[in-house]
Amino acid sequence: MNVVDRFLEYVKFDTQSDELTNMTPSTPGQMVFATYLREQLEKMGLKNITLDDNGYLMATLPGNCGKKVPTVGFIAHLDTSPDMTGRHVKPRIVKNYDGNDIVLNDRENVVLSPAEFPELLHYKGQDLIVTDGTTLLGADDKAGIAEIITAVDYLMHHPEIKHGDIRIAFNPDEEIGQGAHHFDVKRFGADWAYTMDGGEIGELEYENFNAAVAHVTFNGRNVHPGYAKHKMVNSIRIANQFIIMLPRWETPEHTEGYEGFYHLNSIEGTVEKTVLTYIIRDHDRDRFERRKKEFEHLTRKINNEFPGVASLELKDQYYNMREKIEPVMHVIDIAIEAMKRSDVTPKVVPIRGGTDGAQLSFKGLPCPNIFAGGLNFHGRYEFVPIPSMEKASQVIVEIARLVAERE
Repeated sequence: MNVVDRFLEYVKFDTQSDELTNMTPSTPGQMVFATYLREQLEKMGLKNITLDDNGYLMATLPGNCGKKVPTVGFIAHLDTSPDMTGRHVKPRIVKNYDGNDIVLNDRENVVLSPAEFPELLHYKGQDLIVTDGTTLLGADDKAGIAEIITAVDYLMHHPEIKHGDIRIAFNPDEEIGQGAHHFDVKRFGADWAYTMDGGEIGELEYENFNAAVAHVTFNGRNVHPGYAKHKMVNSIRIANQFIIMLPRWETPEHTEGYEGFYHLNSIEGTVEKTVLTYIIRDHDRDRFERRKKEFEHLTRKINNEFPGVASLELKDQYYNMREKIEPVMHVIDIAIEAMKRSDVTPKVVPIRGGTDGAQLSFKGLPCPNIFAGGLNFHGRYEFVPIPSMEKASQVIVEIARLVAERE
């Protein structure tokens, strides 16, 4: 099987994660997929294959270079985003994309257009895999899984390429920020690793957001609206007051690059009780801490006007991996050289999001992020150029070769 065949097979599995189940993996489909992959790896002849009860699948391609070299790892996640359904994905290959609109679903008038997604034009003349307009695609991160397995398969069939031990791992629940929670770094046994979880071709990332989630709860008092004067406390209105006190322009739709933001992710409310869920993001640790302080300040401000109405729950999710990667920059140098050998132009950019590699780096496994090739993740407009997946797989092969050569 080539990388495309694998990818088209993998997206058939419904592996959406769900942060509300309080289980690992958070959904049963992820374990079904992990079991399927384990059987594939066994048939390929990989060694030290393990699948634990939490859905973490690991395996080894033994080295063949006859000398001791560092063990390098490659990691991708099993789950797809809860933001849109991943059930009954029906991928379609658009051959030799001509630069025009792609009608994903005529019945529902869903169109993937370069007018709205100008990055499409970067892939004119290439074969693209798109959705049918009713689901996400799952390139995040089943493209990464397909690329890793294809690269390992290639190395097994080309013993003239010398390499050290290669460890691979596929983990659950990255999309809900829990992918590294039960990842056993010691058992994985790699000196460093790469997550194959980036976006468009050439991306190489070792900086990511510092991240926190905030739940702000407003408790009101409901009274018949005809007799509510000086009695009713409408939690929805108070929550709205909180919302408009945050900077209007510091939101995802108004920021880019290293600019942080506050993102109102959900509102659930009645007169009696309203809950706002925010995610807080910033690359700079000091600004990140100030953003959290702002939530504490605004909660106090609300309670000064409406005593005891508001409560705040803040939880850090992950931190910027840069501080853990900078002492071992050779892992970045190797990835850059591997891309150049694969005729890929490296694009070292900050992640405007998170990755399992951030948490793993803080657990002692330096783990920058390499492109998997997909674009427009988490929705019906997701697509992946086939040449990008092929190049990602080639980069993995070149990294394995370079690690052996350098030593």
